Order: sequence, then structure tokens, then C-alpha cells
Amino acid sequence: MRFLIIFIFLLSNSFANEVSDIKNLVINKELKKYDGLTFLDAENKQIDLSDHKGNLILLNFWATWCAPCKEEMPSLDLLAENPNLDNLKIFPINIGKDTSQKSLTFFEDLKIKNLEIYFDSPNTLAKKFKLRGLPTTILFNKDGLEFARIIGSIDFVDEKFIKWLSNFN
Repeated sequence: MRFLIIFIFLLSNSFANEVSDIKNLVINKELKKYDGLTFLDAENKQIDLSDHKGNLILLNFWATWCAPCKEEMPSLDLLAENPNLDNLKIFPINIGKDTSQKSLTFFEDLKIKNLEIYFDSPNTLAKKFKLRGLPTTILFNKDGLEFARIIGSIDFVDEKFIKWLSNFN
């Protein structure tokens, strides 16, 4: 019996890896629904994620002091211009309590041209999503349900990642 349980465990883990061997990608076993997901744009206007239903949504949580965030942000910028993902909405949300100017300088230094800067609202999505580190990226399907997370940095223009993400577009 113990052998059977170990075999099933190993088989399920290998299947999970076959579904996606993309570094740092965690695919939810069950879709997660959240209510009241809001954050702020650079002009301090509230953005409601439910207004973007029907799109594939990528929330990327970052801060200017985060070295891995700095490393991955240029590839996230390139992902935004991928013509095969025209239904993808990307919201890079600064949760580092950085000023607008410091965030803008961060984007300018990295030559980010396809993304806008957003900020966590006083309701703090970081707490709602129970983030444990930066960067963290949360992916929502067209129905507004979380289906996956990327914990840590990745190369957003990696062919395997784009091919996998295209399945949800």
C-alpha cells in the first residue's frame, strides 16, 4: 500500500511538471475567486480588476529595491508587445511603498516603454493574495479567476512560457 501511495505521488508530481516545466510557475489545482480587487494608477485613480473581465490578466508585484524585479521587468515589457497575446492586460503593481517619481525613474532606467505603473491600494492586494516575496505574478483567466502564480522572477519572453500562456488568451 505504501508503495502505491508513493507511486501515485511521484506520478502526480511528474504530471504536474509535464503540464508546465516553467521555472517558478505554480498552477492552481482549483481556480480562485476574489472580490473587490482594486489598486491605484499613477494618478491615484482606483482601478477595479473586474472592469477587465474578458481579458487574460497578469498582475506583477514588484518594488524598486527588488533586484529580481529589476531583472525581469524588461522581459515583462517585451511580453506586453507580443502580437499573439493581444488579449493580455499587464498590471505591474508596486508594493514597495516607493514614490511615483522613484517608480518612474526605475522604469526609465530600464527603458520600459509598454507598461504603466500601478500601486497597491490601502486595501493592500499584497495581504489579500498572501504574497511571500517579490516579484510575484498572479494570472487570471477571462472570467477573473486566478489560475496560476509565478513566485520569483522569470523570463516572460521564454518560448515555453509564451506558448503555455497562449492557451489562455
